[in-house]
Amino acid sequence: MDVQLKRGLLEICVLAALEKEDSYGYKIIKDISCCIKISESTLYPILKRLESSKCLIVYSVEHNGRLRKYYRITETGKNRISEFLNEWQDVMNVYYFIREEHE
Repeated sequence: MDVQLKRGLLEICVLAALEKEDSYGYKIIKDISCCIKISESTLYPILKRLESSKCLIVYSVEHNGRLRKYYRITETGKNRISEFLNEWQDVMNVYYFIREEHE
């Protein structure tokens, strides 16, 4: 899969996982692994980008004597998911065009 396409899909998957509930890195990886593979070294830069673009906020909670970073989706992040879903039909139109021309 194209790296840029995968990066965009990973960002949306992370946001979708956070739409269900606030979460932390390892759990996010576990939650989205059913549809797309992601490593910690890929996830954390994505989380940082999403935080910088105000799609999520970060807070810490003590867990077993250590602070664990949790991530919460913002309205901006929810809007990004909506935009993706609205634009997906355009992607599918391109897919069907290519598939039709390829047959």
